[in-house]
Amino acid sequence: MKIKFNKFVIDMILIAFIVPFIVLVLWGFTNSWPFPYILPQQYSLRGIEYILNVSNLKMIFNSICLSIIVVLITLIISIPAAKSITLYNFKGKRFFEVLILSPIIIPLISVAMGIHIVFIQLSIANNIFGVIIINILPCIPYAVRIIADVYRIVGDKFEMQGKVLGANSFNNFKYITLPLILPGIIGASSMCFIISFSQYFLTMLIGGGSVITYPMVMFPYIQSGDRTIGSLYSLLFLIVSLIVLLLVERKINKHYKIIDEKNFFSK
Repeated sequence: MKIKFNKFVIDMILIAFIVPFIVLVLWGFTNSWPFPYILPQQYSLRGIEYILNVSNLKMIFNSICLSIIVVLITLIISIPAAKSITLYNFKGKRFFEVLILSPIIIPLISVAMGIHIVFIQLSIANNIFGVIIINILPCIPYAVRIIADVYRIVGDKFEMQGKVLGANSFNNFKYITLPLILPGIIGASSMCFIISFSQYFLTMLIGGGSVITYPMVMFPYIQSGDRTIGSLYSLLFLIVSLIVLLLVERKINKHYKIIDEKNFFSK
């Protein structure tokens, strides 16, 4: 009885994920789908022709590049921060942890206007640098928490062993720490990419309309009721996110597989 109930729950969860995806696909190829028809009455390639024009593809590529830059900078900041709050004890540690989590505790929208004024004074508003910085802020708490959880499991015993055997700080991190915390880095990268790639309000406010990203084009179509274009933008958002995340994971795993093979044959 329990097995049947678990199977039923799993089936319902799968249906809840698959059915909306099917509806998006159908809406992407139709102009008319009135109630109470189960299937669309008129099919069209209008949405595909619009999505695949050169300006849209360029905008998507720029948004991907921006999100990847945000991910890389976030990881550079988050890895040492996660290590510090996990493995070390120092004065003000609790305050430091709260400070890192403040973008989650305090909604960024409530302080976005103040940030915008500061960015204007620093001459980094309405340009790509300001957008990158503002996109990093909501990513850091998630990246630090994910990587910190991995550090709690791994600890620093392997690093200490590497130092005892004569490894310098760079090689210690590259060959010992980085492979150990790799699952956390992949998870943090996935989360940060999705957060940055889907950021709308902060990008619109700090970018001032000069920096056009994917959500800034997608959301108006969704709000205006153009379900054909809105559905295709939503599908493209899912596909791009999945492809980028799979490529990142595959590239990192392949890199460390090559390193492991070299170390094996060198023994």
